[in-house]
Amino acid sequence: MFLLILKMWAAHAAAHFFVDRALLAFLTAFGVGLAAGPPMIRRLTARLIGQTVRRDGPQSHYQKAGTPTMGGLLMLFSITVATVLWMRLSDAKTWIALATLLVFGLIGWADDYVKLLHKNPRGIGARAKFLAQMCASVAAAAGVFAVASKGPATAFYLPWIGHPLVQLGALAFIFLGFLVVTGASNAVNLTDGLDGLAAFPTALVAGGLAVLAYVAGDARLAALAGHAFVPGARDLVIFCCAIIGSALAFLWFNAYPAQVFMGDVGALALGGALGVIAVVIRDEALLFVMGGVFVLETVSVMLQVGSFKLTGRRIFRMAPLHHHFELKGWPEPRVIVRFWIVTAVLVLVGLSSLGGQL
Repeated sequence: MFLLILKMWAAHAAAHFFVDRALLAFLTAFGVGLAAGPPMIRRLTARLIGQTVRRDGPQSHYQKAGTPTMGGLLMLFSITVATVLWMRLSDAKTWIALATLLVFGLIGWADDYVKLLHKNPRGIGARAKFLAQMCASVAAAAGVFAVASKGPATAFYLPWIGHPLVQLGALAFIFLGFLVVTGASNAVNLTDGLDGLAAFPTALVAGGLAVLAYVAGDARLAALAGHAFVPGARDLVIFCCAIIGSALAFLWFNAYPAQVFMGDVGALALGGALGVIAVVIRDEALLFVMGGVFVLETVSVMLQVGSFKLTGRRIFRMAPLHHHFELKGWPEPRVIVRFWIVTAVLVLVGLSSLGGQL
């Protein structure tokens, strides 16, 4: 009954109190995450769903063995509750973003389940995981294209250039969406290797995307800022605020030393969600600016693997990049906070693209 009353109030507020709904989405996700965190951690611990640690990694990680993982389920739950409660139920773009979050979460859950409960370190396998991600990202991009108004909402833009470089047809739009959504999903997953390293940057990038979505959804602001006008994009601010609230609530338990880890179920889902938001608001390139830490982590793995296969030598002491700095002697909290700082700076750099007359 309480939720029904809140939903009725939200429907009334939809036309008049957009900022209030965004704030309430943040507070709902944060509150649900804080409340559901302790019982979920106890349940994961009781079921012996604990993290395994690479023996070739930093020795400081050995003590983390057995820490509950799959905590990303907490984030998916709180984001879903907050989004559905405060969104406009007629908003197709938010439904696509939420569905993308949950489908990528399901892929991550299957991978975690096989790794942890069936003791198979390969999970569902790289090929099966990529195929599932490809299908999910193609479906998401196709859905976005189907509901988008053609013109600026389906063109390709580069940051700090106020006009579209090229108008995308259906195939090009879907292919670009596949690259962005799948790439973002895997990039966040690779970054999720230290306590809080993925959660807080995710909140920061979601905050930057919320600002961009707010501008993109308003014709006047979009024109002033030199940004593409995407009708209906403003509703994604609710979804972004839910991600921020959920990520901060999870960070309460995931901050060093972590009581719970995100797992693939959370990392793949959050990355996919950030990717589809960027596709909707036509900020694919800006996502890779603001999410530069995620990009660097991914590139470090690609360079490491490529160098070893071609020359037999490694570029970094260990990949992803955060492990390289650990093995150089940086304490884990120093690596984490410095990566947070870099992300905050990159988000501000990305927002500087809102030039024009703003």
